[in-house]
Amino acid sequence: MNASVKVRFALGLEYDGSAFAGWQTQPAGAGVATVQDGVQAALAHIAAHPIELVCSGRTDSGVHSVQQVAHFDTLAVRPLQAWIRGLNSMLPKTIAVRWVQPVTDTFHARHSALERRYTYVLCADPVRPSLLRQRVGWVHKSLDIVTMQAAANTLLGEHDFSSFRASECQAKTPIRTVSELSITQQGNMFFFHVQANAFLHHMIRNIIGALVYVGHGRWDQAEFARVFAAKDRKQAAPTFWPDGLYYCGAVYPQEHGIAAPVRLGLQSGDSVSQWPWSVAV
Repeated sequence: MNASVKVRFALGLEYDGSAFAGWQTQPAGAGVATVQDGVQAALAHIAAHPIELVCSGRTDSGVHSVQQVAHFDTLAVRPLQAWIRGLNSMLPKTIAVRWVQPVTDTFHARHSALERRYTYVLCADPVRPSLLRQRVGWVHKSLDIVTMQAAANTLLGEHDFSSFRASECQAKTPIRTVSELSITQQGNMFFFHVQANAFLHHMIRNIIGALVYVGHGRWDQAEFARVFAAKDRKQAAPTFWPDGLYYCGAVYPQEHGIAAPVRLGLQSGDSVSQWPWSVAV
């Protein structure tokens, strides 16, 4: 059944990014699978009309999500659980809709977001992990969390992040405001929690590469600060691989009633090789 007036819904998605060439729809003939294409096709089938899905943060190829927030407008009238069950019955096993809720037309998944949160999960072990392949980043040397955190603290606040900006980045300005960059360690697993008003292309993966240089002892604090201040991508460390990067959600004004970003980490009793890790707000 369809209504005469469009209604806006928000939904929360989790997905395995290794199965997709990123979130965003690619040009016709590209021959690659994207998360947006898959979910839009399922939505259009259930709604019986074309659907345009707008997300809170476009993830790159290989990047995962535990709470991607998106919105869509529809004329279709369906129970909320019908949207969830119907979509999940049609989506590949690498994508799951966790929740769907009605929102006002003042809500916009991208423009209403105040901040966004990511977590990078890094395994430091002499032997590459097999069971966590494409789930975590990996380094074969040990890392010093104290020196990495000290370097990370210099990135807090509003700065020019040109040194950690991909050459193909199309953002109008390299200025971003980082409100959190904290590192937790549980066994040989390191969780880098990053929250900011917005991110540049490959910004987090470039920061992780630089912090790993510090953690290995290849750079000291002064060298890290010098590279950051240089505002020159060519002087920074290589871009780290996408495998361990997880989009954890966006922060919205309370009036919209959207779930807060989640936080990835191991809880007491969890195994460091356990997947998925415990998720808490």
